[in-house]
Amino acid sequence: MSRLAQTEGLTDIQREILATVRDFVDKEIIPVATELEHRDAYPTRIVEGLKELGVFGLMIPEEYGGLGESLLTYALTVEEIARGWMSVSGIINTHFIVAYMLKQHGTQEQKEYFLPRMATGEVRGAFSMSEPALGSDVSAISSKAVRDGGGDYLLTGQKMWLTNGGSSTLVAVLCRTDEGHPEGTAPHKSMTTFLVEKEAGFGEVRPGLTIPGKIEKMGYKGVDTTEMIMDGLRIPADRVLGGESGRGFYHMMDGVEVGRVNVAARGCGVARRAFELGVDYAQQRHTFGKPIAQHQAIQFKLAEMATKVEAAHAMMVNAARKKDSGQRNDLEAGMAKYLASEYCKEVVEDAFRIHGGYGFSKEYEIERLYREAPMLLIGEGTAEIQKMIIGRRLLEEYRIQG
Repeated sequence: MSRLAQTEGLTDIQREILATVRDFVDKEIIPVATELEHRDAYPTRIVEGLKELGVFGLMIPEEYGGLGESLLTYALTVEEIARGWMSVSGIINTHFIVAYMLKQHGTQEQKEYFLPRMATGEVRGAFSMSEPALGSDVSAISSKAVRDGGGDYLLTGQKMWLTNGGSSTLVAVLCRTDEGHPEGTAPHKSMTTFLVEKEAGFGEVRPGLTIPGKIEKMGYKGVDTTEMIMDGLRIPADRVLGGESGRGFYHMMDGVEVGRVNVAARGCGVARRAFELGVDYAQQRHTFGKPIAQHQAIQFKLAEMATKVEAAHAMMVNAARKKDSGQRNDLEAGMAKYLASEYCKEVVEDAFRIHGGYGFSKEYEIERLYREAPMLLIGEGTAEIQKMIIGRRLLEEYRIQG
């Protein structure tokens, strides 16, 4: 086991879960990840293996068939999975966010209906907030849901950047609902989250709902990232998350908050793998009669990389533990996501430099990591958004009195 990124105070059950996942990653993910990624092939066999391990139900309460574990356990599991292949952790993450939102905000009927099948992976979740024109400005959402007069809602609009868009069978969708909100009401009070069931696949997956196909990406391949087009999509009122309209913005922000811990964990996992590749290669590659690891310049680089891996891991663990304690953690989650994604990019680039010309070859794993790391800089909010959150929270904490 690596000396880096160790976590103190874990229970025997947590250690057993992580050891099992680590073994799965080493045997089932790392040997095939690069080949699957180059083909942009969905990792069906890996996903089935994770379903058998119970990873899809890791944080779902035991009463609904899950393992009932903490956010910390989940984040450490994601860190291990991302170390093997970041795309697989993305498949888990959006499912986890939807399950978390259901657990925290769903009606009892919604929990009983969805969570047991989500725990087994039979129902797989996707999370849909972004749109083609809004970027980080959630208040500018234009997708609308209007009552049809008979109690149902009709959803219309275009959504963007759905991870699991094709493979999912349940999508949590944020739309504008202006019912009961007078003119001038703050935009975030006029949004509602809908639980949309659909068939897996592409094309028209239910009447009024189309998943056009996969978006071609520089990295983060294998996982399907899609658009979603709603054209008169009929959704019954009992599929409003929590049974109350106008609460969608709060539901989504709660989901994004834990999602930021997840992205931080992914950054930690990718950075740790990059360090492993760099330190191994530095001991094998010889220049001027000795391994390049014996050159002071490379030792300095390895020292900086390891320190960043350790610091990012510590911040991620702190953010997860804060959330598990029931305390507000938007400051810690923002800091962890910001630091871990930036450090991940830097550690991956340093490992790439250590590999020299071979780092540019698709035969070497570091080439894949070099294309994957940038996604973490924008996923679940850009660095600039994280700094806005951090800055505002710091001013709340340190406001001058009087």
